[in-house]
Amino acid sequence: MGFIKDKYFFWGILTGVLWTGFGVLILLFFLSNESIEDSLSSLYYQNKLGGLISISALINLPVFFIALQKNKFAFAAGLVAISLVLVLLVAFLKLNN
Repeated sequence: MGFIKDKYFFWGILTGVLWTGFGVLILLFFLSNESIEDSLSSLYYQNKLGGLISISALINLPVFFIALQKNKFAFAAGLVAISLVLVLLVAFLKLNN
């Protein structure tokens, strides 16, 4: 658990958040005709926002395996940590409606 104090752990978290956000924006940009705000609110009310976040989080998977190949275990642990947070967020969104 010493890797939590490593700065690369936090870089992994930041990278996971940014890539997931980038995935959400790209999917909304290409698959929706509405503005991003309207699309997000529409997906929330349709109870499909969790699915969009889940698909967008798949972008982190190749980054995780590349980090493991380069022996950047703290960075990979940060990606796993943000993935667990995203799982909790998706579960909350599914149970909320």
